[in-house]
Amino acid sequence: MQFETYPFEKLTGLLEGITPDPAYRPITLTIGEPQFATPLFIQDTLRESAHLLNRYPKTAGEASLRHAQRAFVARRFGVDLRDDQIIPTFGTREVLFNFPQFLLFDKKEPVMAFTNPFYQIYEGAAIASRAQVEYINLTKENGFRAIIDPEQLRTCDFVILNFPNNPTAASMDIDGLAAWVEAALTYDFVLLNDECYSEIYTGDKHPSLLEASIRAGNPEFRNILVVNSVSKRSSAPGLRSGFIAGDAKILKDYMRYRTYVGCASPLPMQEAAAQAWEDEKHVVFFREKYSRNFEIAREVLGITVPDATFYLWLEVEDDLAFTRTLYKEKNVKVLPGSFLSRGDLREKYVRIALVEDEERTAEALERIKPYVK
Repeated sequence: MQFETYPFEKLTGLLEGITPDPAYRPITLTIGEPQFATPLFIQDTLRESAHLLNRYPKTAGEASLRHAQRAFVARRFGVDLRDDQIIPTFGTREVLFNFPQFLLFDKKEPVMAFTNPFYQIYEGAAIASRAQVEYINLTKENGFRAIIDPEQLRTCDFVILNFPNNPTAASMDIDGLAAWVEAALTYDFVLLNDECYSEIYTGDKHPSLLEASIRAGNPEFRNILVVNSVSKRSSAPGLRSGFIAGDAKILKDYMRYRTYVGCASPLPMQEAAAQAWEDEKHVVFFREKYSRNFEIAREVLGITVPDATFYLWLEVEDDLAFTRTLYKEKNVKVLPGSFLSRGDLREKYVRIALVEDEERTAEALERIKPYVK
């Protein structure tokens, strides 16, 4: 298999040989990794559960974790899932990589589509699945929303959406998502929405594809799946707790597949994750932190505050030159948008992850300001 170099490795190569101005302390705004401490109640539960390390974890997840995740979906999206409609996963990166391989294995010439620009793991999964790729281009002209193209979707076996979106910070309303559900049923492809940023928003809550499926008259979620995790909402990416939920028929066979994958979460981590999924107060705390960072960006750069995520998708003339110059002259790292996209996208952007505290965020944005029109 020939995988593309990961964006952060490309960035290392791009900046190789550059010595940044030592007058500035380094600030890195490249990776979507929250820089706030994981809440103490989650850490305490992890420590208190360490004695469970002498037991093998179940592939299906412990009852306490499954209950907590189902309760989250019911509380947040108003969707009551049966136990056979959800599987706890080791974060979402692993499921986004191995689920397409499971789903497309028996397809002679599989076709997979996903939003572009994208989270790199989608492309890696397509390569591992031997799938032809169709890009669902998110552009300034379409408001960075996924447009349904019947000719493109007619041959698809599997489609990944990602809303709220990484890296563009765009979102889609429930009617827009419902239209995609109807397309999945009409053209008979499996549709998955990566909802890992669903809890990081600045205004109204954002809908789940599960809600949209019910709105579209598909309450059994035929052909419909979502993934979500605690990484962003709980500032706990190292806890590796996520889930995949939706079509019970698909998940039944995927569960059997997962028994061979061997990626069940250790029991102490499941106990801590259950506590994270059950609590909402800490989520509000982090959401307010990111909202404040967006307000700082509005004040300093004059940008329009995005509806969701903690990213700025900043338009520039030349993303590679911008990134190199900013690093050399201001010791700030950002990620070129061209490292996150393929095909005919001609627009130039950089992704800026506002994951630091207010002070460092303000300092970084003040350094960036002179380079932004």
